Amino acid sequence: MLSPLFKPVDFADCPGWQDDHHLPAFEAFRRSAQHVLEKPYKSGSLGISFEALAPIFADSRETLVETDAAARQFFERWFRPALVRPADAEDGFVTGFYEPEVAASPVRTDRYTVPFLGRPADLVDVNDSNRPQGFDPYFAFARKTPEGLTEYFDRPAIERGALVGQGLEIAFVESPVDAFFIHVQGAARLKMTDGRLRRITYAAKTGHRFTGIGRILLESGEVPPEKMSMQAIRAWLAANPDRAQALMWNNRSYIFFREADVEDETLGPVAAAKVPLTNGRSLAVDRLLHTFGTPFYIHAPDLKAFGGDGFARLMIAQDTGSAIVGPARGDLFAGSGDAAGEIAGGIRNRADFYALVPRSLLAGAR
Repeated sequence: MLSPLFKPVDFADCPGWQDDHHLPAFEAFRRSAQHVLEKPYKSGSLGISFEALAPIFADSRETLVETDAAARQFFERWFRPALVRPADAEDGFVTGFYEPEVAASPVRTDRYTVPFLGRPADLVDVNDSNRPQGFDPYFAFARKTPEGLTEYFDRPAIERGALVGQGLEIAFVESPVDAFFIHVQGAARLKMTDGRLRRITYAAKTGHRFTGIGRILLESGEVPPEKMSMQAIRAWLAANPDRAQALMWNNRSYIFFREADVEDETLGPVAAAKVPLTNGRSLAVDRLLHTFGTPFYIHAPDLKAFGGDGFARLMIAQDTGSAIVGPARGDLFAGSGDAAGEIAGGIRNRADFYALVPRSLLAGAR
């Protein structure tokens, strides 16, 4: 059953719908449609099921769409927009994320000392079938020991050397701060010292809760709310090197990576929906509530970071994140590299979320 949080409207009620460029969104949607031939997406709890999306995915694979007009007609034929109204707020909220690009070395050197680690052998997935009694239900990972499963080492323990000697190092970077923000983003392009371009992306994590250090700086009064951004956090870390590590260690969550090919430099990393992210068209959502592949029209009139007078764009749900919680909470993928980081770092905006709901789920809706 479709959640009452979805309030059906018409496309004419979506500000700027006619002016958007719908073809890039269709191409992102079709990438998800190709992936589900291998493995279907899990359905979110709010009622837009994979089964309702499946025939639309199939049609996108078979239909020739080469223009914005044709893409818009495709979405209008199969979907109807529904305003998503969270129970505890009038508006939704968006932030931004990106794929950092940083210089790296394949081996530790005097300059490159901060490692990215692959998944350890003693890290195991945890679910209801193997969760120990009393184990925090939040944890999706644990450490396997002879005595049973226990919490995995957290960020401070790992950065103090808990995993040294296991040969997990994939590459090394110079700055602990760069490494920290790559952990937050969950992926990076590495410009190797030998001239190669490599990519690392999320493989697993320790399971500990994510703690945003920006919130700590806000609550402590170190950075005023009106100036909070990723750039402001970086500036504080640079200005307070004696306190930087202690602040970053408040985020006990630690990411393990895997290498991935850079097949198309115009696309981002393969994310949670198992397709490459599309600059300005891929959206991270709460995957417990929403189904990957669902289109969302995002209207944020005060968001100017992408250029223009505001943000009004069709996005495709293709990623998730620890901080992305709620029915109208999203993270906009801004692309790869420093310029994308400048865009993503400044996004903290109220936004209206219009979920594109398959018309088959709205039979009889006014």
